[in-house]
Amino acid sequence: MLLEMDSVKKQYGRFELDCSIKVMEGRVTGLIGQNGAGKTTTFKAILELIPADAGTIRILGKEIKELKAADKENIGVVFADSGFSQYLTVESIVKIMASMYRNFKKKDFLEKCAHFKLPINQKLKEFSSGMRAKLKLLVAISFDAKLLILDEPTAGLDVIARDELLDMLRDFMKEEGRGILISSHISGDLESLCDDVYMIHDGKVVMHEETDVVLGSYGVLKVDEEQYRGLDRRHILRVKKESFGYMCLTDKRQYYMDNYPSIVVEKGGIDSVVMLVVKGEAV
Repeated sequence: MLLEMDSVKKQYGRFELDCSIKVMEGRVTGLIGQNGAGKTTTFKAILELIPADAGTIRILGKEIKELKAADKENIGVVFADSGFSQYLTVESIVKIMASMYRNFKKKDFLEKCAHFKLPINQKLKEFSSGMRAKLKLLVAISFDAKLLILDEPTAGLDVIARDELLDMLRDFMKEEGRGILISSHISGDLESLCDDVYMIHDGKVVMHEETDVVLGSYGVLKVDEEQYRGLDRRHILRVKKESFGYMCLTDKRQYYMDNYPSIVVEKGGIDSVVMLVVKGEAV
């Protein structure tokens, strides 16, 4: 087990985080939910940037308060709104990393910087947003970490830059014993990368599912009033009223395709899950 959060709570006024998640070796785990749902609070609690009010957090089998400096060298972190000083250069960052991490792979890091056309002697303030995002991820994977914690690492990037970052993460996962916890508002990134996803809503984990199950079994039914009245709702998870009738989230798409051939059944995905959990109602 690379990461385990057990009933971790944090109170901010009326908002309370109450979160239990796991990240296993060899798996990429996604954290989804709308803005303000608690994703960043979860990341900050994991990294002890904020103190948890209750619960336990274990990384690499140890409670976070027991982690030594050597243990923390097994954790790579990327936050969308943080990074190095804009007046540093890649060359100066190399010196910083070499002094902080025993396993910093200078040669490999510089080769990847060259591959992604990141200038060594140019100040970061002159980098594009895509270049800065690539640099942050390259730094996070440059010292043989076992666990990556990534909060919106592809935010604001174009499709080419996002694809390059996702390829970097796939390469990272080729080594045994590694894992990733990642959040993103770009559902396609998570659907192509993650093995499983947790959804947080109002500070609570409301869903944990294998990504293949979300893509293969979940669906959205679009029905009018009459069709809704005659619908078997045993497999309906959430319902949202629309002008035409109802949108219904199900985890048994094939059941409704087989038994209700006249209704519209669309393939599900992370976006539809988030939208209907947030805006829909329980049956």
